[in-house]
Amino acid sequence: MFDYKYLLRDHLEGFDNYKYMAIDTSPLSVYVMHPFWNRIVELIPKWVAPNVLTFGGFLLVVMNFLFLSYYDYDYYAASSPLNSTTDAMVNGHAEVIPQGLWYAIGMFLFLAYTLDGIDGKQARRTQTSGPLGELFDHGLDSYTVFFIPACLYSIFGRLDYSIPPIRMYYVMWNLLLNFYLSHWEKYNTGVLFLPWGYDFSMWASTVIFLWTGSHGTVFYKKYAFGSYTLANVFEWAIYGTGVMTNLPVALYNIYQSYKLRTGKMRTLTEAIRPLWSFLSVVIVLSIWVHKSNRLPDYDLRALLLLMGTLFSNVACRLIVSQMSNQRCEAYNWLLWPLTAATTISLLMPQYEPILFYSMTMLTVLAHIHYGACVVRQMCDHFRISCFYIKQRTD
Repeated sequence: MFDYKYLLRDHLEGFDNYKYMAIDTSPLSVYVMHPFWNRIVELIPKWVAPNVLTFGGFLLVVMNFLFLSYYDYDYYAASSPLNSTTDAMVNGHAEVIPQGLWYAIGMFLFLAYTLDGIDGKQARRTQTSGPLGELFDHGLDSYTVFFIPACLYSIFGRLDYSIPPIRMYYVMWNLLLNFYLSHWEKYNTGVLFLPWGYDFSMWASTVIFLWTGSHGTVFYKKYAFGSYTLANVFEWAIYGTGVMTNLPVALYNIYQSYKLRTGKMRTLTEAIRPLWSFLSVVIVLSIWVHKSNRLPDYDLRALLLLMGTLFSNVACRLIVSQMSNQRCEAYNWLLWPLTAATTISLLMPQYEPILFYSMTMLTVLAHIHYGACVVRQMCDHFRISCFYIKQRTD
C-alpha cells in the first residue's frame, strides 16, 4: 500500500549530496529561543529519535484542531447564545467552548513549538542528522501552517465583531503563501532564510489562546478604533507581517544570489516554475468558492482542510525538488480532479456537496499516501528508521 516510488533515482542521488544551509537572524529565535531549546534538549534521552519529537509536536497541533472541531465545527461558538447547561458565562457572554480547553490549546501549541525547535538539536546530539529529518520537519510544518490559524478563527467566530468566511479564506492563503515563498526562495538560492514572523507568530498565538482561557471570547467582541474590530486588526496584522514583508525580502535575496552568483542561477522561467503549481491550485479553488452558491459558508472547516492539504502536498513536492536539486513540477496532479470537481459542481450544483467532500477526502488520503511513501522510500535508501535510532556497532 505504501510501496509506491514517488522519488526517482535522480531525487535519491540528489539527497545523497544534500547539505543543509539556513540563516536565522530573528532576535527572538537567536537570543531567547535557541538558548532555551539548548537547555530543554538536554532533558531528552538520546535514544529518542528526532522524528519522534517532530511528529509528536505535529500531533499536538492536530489535536488542537480536532478539539475545536468538536466544540466549534461551524465557527459559531464565539457568537452563540447560552444554549446548553454545559455553557459557561464570562462577563454575561455564553462560552460554548470550555475555558480550560483554551489553556490546554495554548500549552499544546507552545509544546509543539518547542519540539519543533529541539528536533534538529536532538539529531545533532545523536549524530542522526540527515535529509530525511529535514524533509520530515519541513513537510509537517507545511501542514501545521494551516492548522494553527484554523484554530485561531474559533476565537473570533464568523459573525459579530469578526471577519466573514470569505475573508478568512484569503487570510489563510496569505499565510500559506508566506510559507511557500521561503521554500521557493531556497529553491533558487540554496539557502533557507528563516522568516522572523514564525517565532513571533508562535508566541503571539500561544499568548492569545492563554488569554482567551482567562478572559473568554467575549474579550474580542469590541472595536479597536472607530468601526474596526480586533478581528480586523488581526487580519491586517497577518497581511502586513506576511506577504507584504516576506515577498520583498525573498525577491531581494533571490536577486542577490544572481548578482553574486551564489544561487542556482536558473533562467527566469525555471526560477518561477514552482509558483505555477501553487497559483493554479489557488485560482481553481477560488473560482469554485466564488461561483458556488454554497461555499465558503457551507462547511468552512472542511474547506480550510481541503485548501491546507492541497497546499501541503504542493509545498512538500517543492521541498523534495529543492533538497534533491531537481526540477520542480509545474503542476500538481491534484489540480486535475480539483478542476473536474469544480466544473461539474458549477454545471450541476445538486452534486456539489458530494463532490466537495469527495475531493476533500481524496486530497487528504493522497497526501498521507505521498508522505508515507516518500518517508519509507528515503528510509530504505539511507538504511535508517524514521522513528527509531539504530544502535551503533562500533
